[in-house]
Amino acid sequence: MLQPLKGITVVTLEHAIAAPFATRQLADMGARVIKIERPGVGDFARGYDQRVRGLASHFVWTNRSKESLTLDVKSPEAAKVLERLVLEKADVVVQNLAPGAAARLGMGYERLSELKPELIVCDISGYGDHPVNPGPYRDKKAYDLLIQSESGFVSVTGTAEEPSKAGTSIADIAAGMYAYSNILAALIQRGQTGKGQRIDISMLEALTEWNSYPLYYAFEGAEPPPRTGASHATIYPYGPFPAGDGGTVMLGLQNEREWVSFCEKVLQMPALAADPRFTANFKRVAERVALRQIIVEAFATMTAAEVAERLEAAQIANAQVNTMRDVWAHPQLHARGRWTTVDSPEGPLPALLPPGSWDSEPRMDAVPALGQHTDAILAELGYSGSEIEALHTTQAV
Repeated sequence: MLQPLKGITVVTLEHAIAAPFATRQLADMGARVIKIERPGVGDFARGYDQRVRGLASHFVWTNRSKESLTLDVKSPEAAKVLERLVLEKADVVVQNLAPGAAARLGMGYERLSELKPELIVCDISGYGDHPVNPGPYRDKKAYDLLIQSESGFVSVTGTAEEPSKAGTSIADIAAGMYAYSNILAALIQRGQTGKGQRIDISMLEALTEWNSYPLYYAFEGAEPPPRTGASHATIYPYGPFPAGDGGTVMLGLQNEREWVSFCEKVLQMPALAADPRFTANFKRVAERVALRQIIVEAFATMTAAEVAERLEAAQIANAQVNTMRDVWAHPQLHARGRWTTVDSPEGPLPALLPPGSWDSEPRMDAVPALGQHTDAILAELGYSGSEIEALHTTQAV
């Protein structure tokens, strides 16, 4: 299989979501990813739950196609193994340990770049960990919920009565995506210059970038967009509406042409399009309570399927409010062949192919058992059988 990152080796000191999400995508593209884990315990995300035949849902999602090497990185013997692995094998080092921890282990960019100038080092932290300008929050603990709060995301998410976090680890995902894209860019640049570089990814900065629309909406002290649940704060009608059979229809209008079509073909109330209360989006937002009542009363005479049929005929964007069970069976994902299987310590598991089109198959290898590849990697580095046994005896690995 032709994979764009085949031949690239990534050594990662990672846990939880942000770094594992970034490195899994590198593995999808063919990179060899060697995951350093604590002996006996491993990445603490392994213990989050047992929802996937005894395996943790977060871990299965973010760790396929990796090799697991267990090292007690505070042990002098294990530290030598890690340094040897990085200097002999690694193109990229990724870590999301506590700020300063990698440097204390001898894995900081300043030291590694002197030993191996072509090495790319990506540090992921909550608030940033650059030595020149670390900022006052450098050492503050940072979990996904906390970054959602600090970035302002929670303040514009939820209902008018209560703010809410996102249902997925959006701060971790944002940081992981920027780590992934920055590493790809650094690999391209290294191909041009021969030199590596340090990448400093902050979860706060990543999610604040994703939060830029409400930031600009509140420009120069203006009021921020209100929390409106699943509706849109600044476009209307846009969001969920109940149908007569108890179902819910999700719809969204984007322009005045669609507003006219919605009135004529969906509500079958063509005169409403010219109602002066609703002739522009900002007016409809201001009068959303009155307009919602009109829409709800019209939909009450129809089933959700009938409303969706009218919306389709009017070319108005709409969607079902699917449960997780619905998504597993989603006809579009199945029709496009987006599901495959990967192996795991508990046998084959379904896995969604990486988004995007591929001229060849992406790498979809197994979710590793804890320490599954330890002995093989040590042997590859030149350790003899007796030396490997000794490392096990001292619990360095």
